[in-house]
This record gives sequence, structure tokens and C-alpha cells, in this order.
Amino acid sequence: MARKKLKHFEQMRAWDHVFEPTLEDYGDLKGTWGERVILELACGKGHYTLALAERYPDATVIGVDIKGSRMWHGAGEALERGLGNVRFLRCRIEDLAEYFGEAEVEEIWITFPDPHPRKGKAKKRLTSERFLEIYKRILKPGGVVHLKTDDDGLFEWTLDVLLDGGYEVEVVRDVYAEGVDDELLHIKTDYESRFLEEGRVIKYLKADF
Repeated sequence: MARKKLKHFEQMRAWDHVFEPTLEDYGDLKGTWGERVILELACGKGHYTLALAERYPDATVIGVDIKGSRMWHGAGEALERGLGNVRFLRCRIEDLAEYFGEAEVEEIWITFPDPHPRKGKAKKRLTSERFLEIYKRILKPGGVVHLKTDDDGLFEWTLDVLLDGGYEVEVVRDVYAEGVDDELLHIKTDYESRFLEEGRVIKYLKADF
């Protein structure tokens, strides 16, 4: 398995659409991504990244994750499908402002993140105040953050954080039962497909920044 991972990492270093700043010097990436930039954070294998790129061919869609072994799957599939508007950035989400300039990003998608259920881990949640401050710096005025999750605790906690922060929020408490007519919300990651098989309810919210 370790040998296979090493091979995958070697392949990614040769791919122009994969950026690994901790391994290579790309110079200052801020302001280089394009006029319309959409991020998927903690993208894993990049299912949402690829689907968003198909639906928005005029945008640069970037999957962000620190785990290269997962990212390799989406990066390879992007090549196979000829999706020239896909990028992958291997970095910590805490460091986003190092790679994106102020008001450079239009949308951020957070799909099924680790809910970090213990109260002591709340700062690690990707919808905590410290991360919202980072998003606020890189989002354009009127930009949005989307969250999809099966976790009730994370969903309600996030909603409270956003409302307390004065954000306008759109809420869907059951994406499939409420018959939401938005194809973007019906994109399914591996996690979501598994959760649906287990009978879990998929929730969604959108916050305007």
C-alpha cells in the first residue's frame, strides 16, 4: 500500500492542475486562479469538485485537502474526463489566506466535514468562527458558503454560529424529503451515498457573506 501511495504522489507532482505548496515553490498563487473561483474544502476524492466543474465550465473549481492519497483519485479523474477547469490544492484549510487573495473566491462548499462532536474540538469545525473569518477574507462581497452534512449537532451548532454572527442563512433540513429542486444539492459523495443507505437525513445551509 505504501508503495502505491508513493507512486500516486509522484504522479501528482507531474500534474499541472495539482498544487502542493509544502513540496514545491509555485511563487505567489494569490490572484492567479481566474475570474470566478469556487472551492470545495476537505474535498477528499473530489466528487463535488468534479461535479461543480462540469456544471460551471466558466469557473475555476478547486478541491482543497491535506490528504494527497484521497486527492489523487479526483485529480486523475479530472484528466480522464478532460475537465480543464479543475484544480487541486494540497494544504491545510487554516492556511487558505496564504494562497487566495482578498475577495478572490466566489463560493465555498463544505461537504460532510468531520463534525468534531466533542466540545473541546469545536475550534476544529470548518464552520467555527475562526474559519469563518478566513472565508470572509477570501470571499467576494456577496459570496456564499454552503454546508451539507448528516450530523444534527454540527448543523444546529453551525446555524447558531452563523445567526449569532449576523449572516443571512438559507436552511434545508432534509434535502431529499423536501423535494429541493437544485441539482447541485443532489450531487452525492461516497460519504453521502453511504449515509443515505443508512437512512440518515441530509441537511443543507447556505450563508451569504
